[in-house]
Amino acid sequence: MYLGTQFQARDDDDYRVMAQLGVRHVNADPAGNPHDWTLDILKAHREHIESFGLILDMIQLPMSSRVIEEQYSPDILTARPNRDRQIDSICRLIENAAAIGIPSVKYNLNIIGIPRTELEIGRGGSRNEAFRWEKTDHDAPPSIAGILSEEENWERIDYFLSRVVPVAESCKVRLACHPHDPYTPPGYRGVTRVLGSVEGLKKFVQMRESPYHGLNFCQGTVGEMLDNPGEEIFDVIRWFGERGKLFNVHFRNIRGRKLSFMETFPEEGDMDMWRSLKTYANVGYQYMIMPDHVPRVSGRDPENTAFAFTYGYIAAMLQVLESDKR
Repeated sequence: MYLGTQFQARDDDDYRVMAQLGVRHVNADPAGNPHDWTLDILKAHREHIESFGLILDMIQLPMSSRVIEEQYSPDILTARPNRDRQIDSICRLIENAAAIGIPSVKYNLNIIGIPRTELEIGRGGSRNEAFRWEKTDHDAPPSIAGILSEEENWERIDYFLSRVVPVAESCKVRLACHPHDPYTPPGYRGVTRVLGSVEGLKKFVQMRESPYHGLNFCQGTVGEMLDNPGEEIFDVIRWFGERGKLFNVHFRNIRGRKLSFMETFPEEGDMDMWRSLKTYANVGYQYMIMPDHVPRVSGRDPENTAFAFTYGYIAAMLQVLESDKR
């Protein structure tokens, strides 16, 4: 395991800061629509990243966590006529990633984005993301996907996997899918979020079985699916880790439970992150451990400051974990 980040660099100084703080492995993207990333664009991007002493571990496919109306590949989950063209483009992107030595790609199968309620006050006055089902508009309208049954949702996901997983396996590029964040009750905004439960994620990783088909395992998001995340999270990590389905870890914590939680800094939430890290080690996880969302803090560079704190927290725990092996 090693420290990583998906912090979106605003300029080259942000890459320099990552290297100076001891972050070597990154998930970072070229500018623009991923459907337009040619082999030359990806090669130049990788070389630019490497010029700062960083390693490009992962890029994002054109399937993000945004609401489907704002995505680059909306036809895949709406089954519109352009679906095959968008999937073919993604297959070429995977092949190009392999050609220049990018070992993994992440993606989402998201329709309604990341629902949240108003920000809540955290430690020292930080402003933290939260989700309270009782404060949510239960009658919010469907997206452009309309009313989508659970069965049809699975069929569209399977159609995508049937085309993409063989390409990833042939190229030896790991496909890391992010769970649905957060769990919402069936039918909310016209859909059942099939990757919003542990059982759904188990079903997903067993579809089109391949050692290159797994999860961008967001511990915060998975905690949001559980009734008692502080107790249940370790068994979940073990189930996916023992089957080799963890390809990236978003090392994020929450305070609360399914349908009622606030995001926190890693050491102040309900999940024991030190015990979590040891569990990842015990199942043989060997890729990036990275911050995901962070609370909004004060100061002149609030996001970079919050990320820097989490880098130090993760780096220190990884150092202790390594020294315990000696």
